[in-house]
Amino acid sequence: MTDKHGFTLIELLIVLVIIGILAAIAVPQFSKAREKAYFAAMKADMRNLAAQQELYYATEYSYTSSLADLGFVASEAVNVTPVASTSGWSATATHDALGASEGCAIYYGTATPPTIGSVTPEAEGQVVCTQ
Repeated sequence: MTDKHGFTLIELLIVLVIIGILAAIAVPQFSKAREKAYFAAMKADMRNLAAQQELYYATEYSYTSSLADLGFVASEAVNVTPVASTSGWSATATHDALGASEGCAIYYGTATPPTIGSVTPEAEGQVVCTQ
């Protein structure tokens, strides 16, 4: 009777194939989850910007295009671009990990609704995103 220790080459190959199949399923799901997180960060930044703009308006009676004046800090890797007038403002947000035509947009007041990618907010205060 021989004493067997370890695994055969076939057993090891089967384990590697199973790991490969699991990885092939998991990686696309991880990418989708990461992209959803990017859009969630941009949406949150748009809502936070809206709150900051209203606080600024309450004291200054106008809106501002300056994020520094608002004390606004965007999420990591999110680029927020506001455009303001005395009676309204609009903004777009993009993420460094996404294309320049992917992102979110919002507007308030008499500002021209911004377009990002192929989407434009239809109502004041509505945050729209390309995803």
